[in-house]
Amino acid sequence: MIILSGDDLNVNKLYRISVLKEKIEISESAKNNVLRSRKSLEKIISSGNEIYGVTTGFGSLLNRHVDEKLELQKNLIRSHSSGTGKYLKPEYVRAVMSVRLNSLLKGFSGVSIDLIDRLIFMLNNDIIPIVPEYGSVGASGDLAPLAHIGLAIMGEGPVLYKNDVRDSNEVFRIFNIEKYEFKEKEGVALINGTSMITGILGIELYRSMNLIKHALISSMMAFEALSGTDKAYREWAIASRPHNGQITIADNLRFILKDSEIVKNANKIKIQDAYTLRCIPQVYGAVLDAIKYSINVANTEMNSATDNPLVYNDDYISTGNFHGEPVALAADFSAIALTDLGNMIERRIARLVDTNLSGLPPFLVNNYGINSGYMIPQYTAAALCNMNKILSHPASADSIPTSANQEDHVSMGANSALKLIKIRENIESIIAIEYLIAAQALEFKKYNTSNFIDMVYKKIRSRIDQLENDRPPYIDIEKILEMMNNDLMEFINSIRI
Repeated sequence: MIILSGDDLNVNKLYRISVLKEKIEISESAKNNVLRSRKSLEKIISSGNEIYGVTTGFGSLLNRHVDEKLELQKNLIRSHSSGTGKYLKPEYVRAVMSVRLNSLLKGFSGVSIDLIDRLIFMLNNDIIPIVPEYGSVGASGDLAPLAHIGLAIMGEGPVLYKNDVRDSNEVFRIFNIEKYEFKEKEGVALINGTSMITGILGIELYRSMNLIKHALISSMMAFEALSGTDKAYREWAIASRPHNGQITIADNLRFILKDSEIVKNANKIKIQDAYTLRCIPQVYGAVLDAIKYSINVANTEMNSATDNPLVYNDDYISTGNFHGEPVALAADFSAIALTDLGNMIERRIARLVDTNLSGLPPFLVNNYGINSGYMIPQYTAAALCNMNKILSHPASADSIPTSANQEDHVSMGANSALKLIKIRENIESIIAIEYLIAAQALEFKKYNTSNFIDMVYKKIRSRIDQLENDRPPYIDIEKILEMMNNDLMEFINSIRI
């Protein structure tokens, strides 16, 4: 059980709620925040003052007075449910809902405890709205995706329940509850926020940290297969340029290689290695620092009030907290960092299969010519790197004005987050290819690897035989991908980043 307070959600907890489906409840202090904020809003409404999104239209219609306050909230959800494209995976929708819920618990949005309870109920019973992936420009919040969630809450949109797409009102009736009726401001409070960007970003950052650990291990398998020298990893040399990531990565590399006969022999005969071996601490360290920076941004954002207007005691104000620029930039930064991680891995893969660079049999197979060995997996890695380079163009570098130029600068952060999903998936496959090819390359080494790498090698060989005659590599790649989330997890737990 995870207790949400509005103040201490983080990427680890978000992953547990969204992917592992851990149950949630809210703290007593969060409940009091919500009740206090709702009471303040009701007092402000009774004063007769004009309040954006409560007694006025939205966007460029902000000067249009509206008397039908409850119908206004319903129409807002209906009109803004304008998404298109493939549906987000349920785990990402759960993340979006969790971030939105936690933001509302801050007590600046004026929503009722009933809306909070409905969100908790849907998450805990895995009633997940169907949300198209495209439609948000990442300012005024992730309006379209969040509106699709609101539509399901209202009983007017589809949900996924027990692996079946059903009408949300039909699912509510199974539990003998009514469809939700939005109260004053609740519609705009639900959709005005950066919850899609932040939710997706949070999950992908969690996964990225595990990927960096895998990338460290696969890199050291390749390092030993290429008879690398660890002279450049010496502590005093690394400390002379004291970036945190660089130091952390080098510490782990020394731990992995500490008893390698291959490295000891290489140190006697080699002066230096190519950059993809020698500069792993510098490159991977920079990637690690970028991901950690982004985690800090995501953690801050998911514990922030991103609604508009905000309510505080007797005061209310239209703010800009819904603008997604902080998380948009973090998502783009992470995408760029992971893309470069993949670039370095692919170059090591190419080096492994090139007999002129590796000193190993061409394409890592003895009977070459009749066999092509692992020639084509390098092509696959190259293709994935190319796609990542295309996707790494920052969406946040663009802005297209919306709402008749009332919203004249937007972050495009939702697209930044969506691109990050694909880049992370591609990097996972590139690492799997390095694992596969490096394990094959180790078959031809006369010195012993480190004990750590030997254990990883044996684990891979327990599922994948040495390649002696050609077979479809995609089967082996798929096995490695499955192992990265199961059998090989015991090894990444030894990595401290």
